[in-house]
Amino acid sequence: MKNLTIITEFVLMGFSRNPQILNMLFALFLVIYLLTLMGNLVMILVIRTDSHLKTPMYFFLGHLSFLDLSLSSITMPKMLENLLTQKKTISVWGCMAQSFFLILSGSTEACLLSAMAYDRYAAICHPLLYSVIVNRPMCVGMVTAAWAVGFLNLLPNSLFTYNLHFCGPNVIPHFCCELPSLFPLSCTDPTANEALLAGSCALLGFVTFPLILFSYSRIISAIISISSSGGQGKAFSTCSSHLTVVLLFYGTALFRYVTPLSGSMLEQVVSIQYSAITSLLNPLIYSLKNQDVKRALHRALKQQMCPSVRGRFKLSLV
Repeated sequence: MKNLTIITEFVLMGFSRNPQILNMLFALFLVIYLLTLMGNLVMILVIRTDSHLKTPMYFFLGHLSFLDLSLSSITMPKMLENLLTQKKTISVWGCMAQSFFLILSGSTEACLLSAMAYDRYAAICHPLLYSVIVNRPMCVGMVTAAWAVGFLNLLPNSLFTYNLHFCGPNVIPHFCCELPSLFPLSCTDPTANEALLAGSCALLGFVTFPLILFSYSRIISAIISISSSGGQGKAFSTCSSHLTVVLLFYGTALFRYVTPLSGSMLEQVVSIQYSAITSLLNPLIYSLKNQDVKRALHRALKQQMCPSVRGRFKLSLV
């Protein structure tokens, strides 16, 4: 990348400079990151090993957990390192890679959330035809399409960013590298880059988000027709929690990548929301509240405990 040789590293000056506040933030974000890793890894392992979870819904949830794991791991380790060190730098190549992988993971997750909404719509509104509508080849096709759209959203933005010249200053008022934060540091005019990024992200949102709204509106209409008040309450609770996480992810991501850069603390809070908090909440709301997942976890723990119990029983007999 010959255009970037003038500057070899960027300085990430996010959050406060008070050591006490930085230590508190380090502890907070370390707990969030560890919980995110544990929740999403548990979901991936349980879905892959338990034969009772070989359904389209859990197929999508497994990929969602992988994306959440990737999304948080792109920014959190470097952020935790910078919270403890005085030299809060990142190489140009590392900064570019971080910004590109954020776009790839975020775009793919947006498409995957719309596919999951359609899956729930087919399961609740057309239960008799569900196995025909959402079959294995279609699930694989939707996940493949989600990754393809993510790459298509990444490719033009990465190619246009390659043409930018960075010759100073090199201070980013943020805790991670995102393309909106890099554009003001360019010595060349980034207007075309800003328009391309805002347009591609807005197009992605306007294509996927209406599908989510349509699916959940039909789901809510189907729930209203349920005669049991208990069944209505349970279904509304599940759908409302799903829709809340989707709205938080879409709202914060679109705000960050579509609106003009202001350099305020709100932009850092928004980035934390869609890159860290949503990745923490998804396993809890989509999966760990689910009774099927709880039973699968119970079976997995039982299988792990039984061999050790049998081994101690044999030793006592000897």
